[in-house]
Amino acid sequence: MSVIEVKVPDIGDFKDILVIEVLVKPGDSIKAEDPLITLESDKATMEVPAPQAGTVKAIKVKVGDKVSQGTSI
Repeated sequence: MSVIEVKVPDIGDFKDILVIEVLVKPGDSIKAEDPLITLESDKATMEVPAPQAGTVKAIKVKVGDKVSQGTSI
């Protein structure tokens, strides 16, 4: 099975968005569209979904980190 690196998708003109929840951990089995993390800007809260089904190998962000489009999660 190939490894997919998931990155923060296009979130508009926002940068340095706060990670408020990490919803998965290494070893978790996920389905496509399952939420991985929750981000919060000054205007909205949004979940970043899994692009496909698989098993989480590693998480590169933690609660309190700030991310932008293209950041590996």
